[in-house]
Amino acid sequence: MIKKLTITSLTALSLLLVTAQAEGMKCQAGKCGASMMKQAKQGSVCKTKKMHKKKMNSPFLIKHGLPHMTKMVMKNWDDPKLALTDEQKAKLTEVRKETMGAVMKLKPEVMALKKEIVTASKAGTKAAALKVKVDKLAALESEATMVHLTCLDKTKAILTAEQYSYLMEKRKTHRVKKKEKMQGMKCAAGKCGGK
Repeated sequence: MIKKLTITSLTALSLLLVTAQAEGMKCQAGKCGASMMKQAKQGSVCKTKKMHKKKMNSPFLIKHGLPHMTKMVMKNWDDPKLALTDEQKAKLTEVRKETMGAVMKLKPEVMALKKEIVTASKAGTKAAALKVKVDKLAALESEATMVHLTCLDKTKAILTAEQYSYLMEKRKTHRVKKKEKMQGMKCAAGKCGGK
């Protein structure tokens, strides 16, 4: 994964440099290429660290793709279009408490085990010696993922079909906007070749 990100970063960097030169960018004392390279490298390192940290902090087997329904519901709690009833709010609050309680109980153990495995591997411990810890980590992540899936089932059962569709549409819209924002950041100052 890291090799792929590094190769992608280097490819993007070379495209940036070629684009800048092709557009006839004026360099002052030959520094424009070096400063662009430095900025691109710093940006990719920072982004890579953030992505890595986000993945390392997840206690789930499935890191992306499953919605966090109760979180979405809480953000839209008083939205008139969602129109939650008092009974639904009470049930959803209980589901969230159960889910968060179970996940927060598992997360510290998952994080500590991940750290132990990484540290031991970097120190030269052989894979066979880490198998017991890896199996335990897989079991804990599996348990956390089942808590997440159970939460999804319970939340869907509480919401009406229209409420669920509304939340999924909001999620889709949010993801599109987030993707556009990221693309806009990448294309700032014409770095992606766009206008």
